[in-house]
Amino acid sequence: MSVLPGCVVRQAQDGPALAAQRSTPLLADEVLVKKGQRRLYLMRDGKPFRTYRVALGFAPEGHKEREGDGRTPEGRYVLDWRNASSRFTKAINISYPNVEDRARAAMRGDRPGGAIMIHGEPRCHVDPALADLVRYEDWTEGCVAVSNLAMDEIWRYTLDGTPIEIRP
Repeated sequence: MSVLPGCVVRQAQDGPALAAQRSTPLLADEVLVKKGQRRLYLMRDGKPFRTYRVALGFAPEGHKEREGDGRTPEGRYVLDWRNASSRFTKAINISYPNVEDRARAAMRGDRPGGAIMIHGEPRCHVDPALADLVRYEDWTEGCVAVSNLAMDEIWRYTLDGTPIEIRP
């Protein structure tokens, strides 16, 4: 199995006020990821209005415990900034680690890791076989990866400040 190195990106500036835009139709008021189903749901008023197939960290079982473990975190976070020119096409940062994640890692003497994103496919791949790998296999270092078409929609239907819950 191939692993592509980290998903570190730079911060972009937030646009208009989040509260004013929440009333716009087709904006998600929550993102839900169900790791066991390999699905990401854009939610509005408790109901999904878009569903996407995802790839996770290369060791997807369980909650992320430390930097480099290949796990995708579980818990409640926020989409807090985005990068339109990421090496993974587009990327939206997930606010991992939170206070509890940092405390758990510190108790074990570990670093919790970070730079966990929802992102598209790598810009560098051109081989169709690799395209299938990044769409249907768990290959990230802990991020939630989607197709580029899905990423375009997720980008459009979410705002910075949108809550995200990642479940087992």
